[in-house]
Amino acid sequence: MIKYTILSLFLVCLVSSNLFAQYNLSGTVLSLPDSSAIKNCNVYLNEKSIFASTDSLGRFEFKDLPAGQYTLVTSFLEYHTTYQKVSINKADTYVRVCMKSVYSVLDEVIVKHTPVDEGHLRAVENMGIYEGKKSEVIVPDKLTVNLATNNARQIYSRVAGLNIYENDGAGLQLSIGGRGLDPNRTSNFNVRQNGYDISADALGYPESYYTPTVEAIEKIQIVRGAASLQYGTQFGGLVNFVLRKPVEDKKIQLVARQSVGSYGFYNAFTSLSGTVGKVSYYSYFQYKRADGWRPNSGFDAYNFYTNLNYKLSPKSTIGLDITLMDYLAQQAGGLNDAMFNKDPRQSNRARNWFKVNWNLAAIHFTHKFSVSSEFNIRMFGLSASRYSLGFRPIRVESPDDNSKRDLIKGEFNNWGAEARFLKRYTIGPKNMVLLVGGRFYHGLNHSTQGLGSAGKDVDFNYIPDYQYKSLNSSDYLFPNNNVALFAENIIYLSDKFSITPGIRYEYINTTSDGTAITLVTNNAGVVRDTISVIENRVKNRQFILGGIGFGYRPTSRINIYANISQNYRSITFNDMQIINPSSVIDPNMKDERGYSADLGIRSEQTNAIIYDLSLFYVKYANRIGEAPASDKYDNTLRKRGNIGEAFMTGVESYLEGDFFKLTKLKTENWNGSAFVNLAVIHSRYLKSELKRVKGSQVEFVPKVNLKTGLRAGYKNLKASFQVTHLSDQFTDATNEKDGGASGVIGIIPAYTIMDFSLSYEYKIFKLEGSVNNLANQMYFTRRATGYPGPGILPSDGRGYYLTLQVKI
Repeated sequence: MIKYTILSLFLVCLVSSNLFAQYNLSGTVLSLPDSSAIKNCNVYLNEKSIFASTDSLGRFEFKDLPAGQYTLVTSFLEYHTTYQKVSINKADTYVRVCMKSVYSVLDEVIVKHTPVDEGHLRAVENMGIYEGKKSEVIVPDKLTVNLATNNARQIYSRVAGLNIYENDGAGLQLSIGGRGLDPNRTSNFNVRQNGYDISADALGYPESYYTPTVEAIEKIQIVRGAASLQYGTQFGGLVNFVLRKPVEDKKIQLVARQSVGSYGFYNAFTSLSGTVGKVSYYSYFQYKRADGWRPNSGFDAYNFYTNLNYKLSPKSTIGLDITLMDYLAQQAGGLNDAMFNKDPRQSNRARNWFKVNWNLAAIHFTHKFSVSSEFNIRMFGLSASRYSLGFRPIRVESPDDNSKRDLIKGEFNNWGAEARFLKRYTIGPKNMVLLVGGRFYHGLNHSTQGLGSAGKDVDFNYIPDYQYKSLNSSDYLFPNNNVALFAENIIYLSDKFSITPGIRYEYINTTSDGTAITLVTNNAGVVRDTISVIENRVKNRQFILGGIGFGYRPTSRINIYANISQNYRSITFNDMQIINPSSVIDPNMKDERGYSADLGIRSEQTNAIIYDLSLFYVKYANRIGEAPASDKYDNTLRKRGNIGEAFMTGVESYLEGDFFKLTKLKTENWNGSAFVNLAVIHSRYLKSELKRVKGSQVEFVPKVNLKTGLRAGYKNLKASFQVTHLSDQFTDATNEKDGGASGVIGIIPAYTIMDFSLSYEYKIFKLEGSVNNLANQMYFTRRATGYPGPGILPSDGRGYYLTLQVKI
């Protein structure tokens, strides 16, 4: 009996050892053709979402892996990404990977072959989890577009469904929305730079007056609504600008770019980068100016950024980022429909000005406890201001009477810290990935409004008596605090299927403390009433958001993803109190709540054809918007408040194919591809207490949003041609078509725009040229309620731009 028991135990142990045996996968990454080791190469096991980095001899190792089939992915700057199938069959396994440079020398001419980019984030990347989420990645260096002007229409052409305000022809501010989100200053996204917040106030005033220059950006990461669990609660999701990293093989690298263009445009960009021992750095300075397409729309802008890193140990790095931005822009003012139809380039405002000063600092520390455990903390702060000055009556056709101008000042002083811990672990033979984090954010913002000088010059000082009751004025403090805790966990049920549940806890405290004195006039400008308000409003709330994502890979080249996540957006202090002659604010406004869902299929590990086809659904409760209203004096106004309950649903698709790889034509000199980016969206208001709103179409939702084009190249000459088409869209919840005397409401008519760009590289030189709005289409994308309007803000006509780059 004992003999059989021992035998049984032996068999059980043998079976258990086979079921739960763990093996090591190691290897070396080498460069072709000289077989030199590639240091700091990224090595990734696709099925397990495990990362490693090669040492100085090009070596890497993954430990404790179950037997099975794996896809080993290696990627490194200026090398072709490799995908290699590896079988672990009950034994430790060693592989040798040879990577080919994207540069080949032919008759002293450097030819660069650029494979089609995957275009989305991996399951685990840079201390974030993106499994089961809809994400996009834009790499500006792989685009042939107008970088000098931050041309968003071209740069974001691969991101399906984005709605872009194009009233700023020089790219000073980025204004993107989508799925029914107001594009104004990208306020419905959580906007970050290198992982930390850059907007005026991520909670109380999430508008982005600062946008990094695309010439300094390595990549732009966009994660849709499901990002609310890791990056804040917004319906839009995340936009993260990852700036260029220091070069590792040089002590100093200089890049100088000089650009000129239509309407007095000039742009100078210079960067320095390098690594000296344990210290690495990247820094740039940019000066940009232009006269503007319309009269009274010139600007001068300065940008500075520096990143310093120190390697404390092989496992620990500390870094510092400093960002400074300052610009002054003249505002040409808005138009009504009749004025736009007569002459979209006209301006009757010569005394309107706008000034922004942005100062950001961030300290970031990263430590790798082991191959499976990482920790990161970012501490960041903002000291910034935005001043607007001008004459802005309700009737935009009214000539400037040279009276005292309206002056609004905003001062933003915010700081915060966010910590993340990423752990890769196993349960039996299955790998799991856990991300936990916490965040604290404090804001103290000061907003004042009153009368400025009656002159034409740039004078951002209030006249001495601006607080007297005979004048419009306000003075508010908006302190706020935010504490958040979040967690997401990838659970791999098999090598092909995963579930990613997530949760986020939020505590929000917002305060509005101040006074306001408002003069009420009729449409003729006669004072009818004076309203005085003393406010001390405190609002506390705490809540939990939940979500879940699913990922399924039937093959190594197909990824099916699905997710649903709750969203939340608090009212901002701009919603609480801003005196605007063309609009009023509902004092009983409530926070927005709802959820977002995605179901899609996309390509992976392909360079001949890439695609991403998805369905989405967004549900809003207490949606904040604007609708026509009138006061007791029959003044026509635009009222901002909770419009009602709404939904948006549609199809977002992207398809790109490489001509030569699809046809299997072998050529080292030619490359070419075509892409189609199409979003078709349906939206409706389901409930509303306002008249004419229920059943109407949601504002900022063009039913058809199309971007398509061609990209081609011969040796080191590249060209791109793009067509952008958006159908009609409404700007208010009642779907009013006529803008009236103010031009602040009404339809935005459909428009079609064409852009063409060229680039040529020779050794250290690069020449870029572009023609934007090739057909000189007269169109607009925005009706502004206040600055820089009010009224229609025409987009730029045809413009020519030329850039010379030197890189040494």
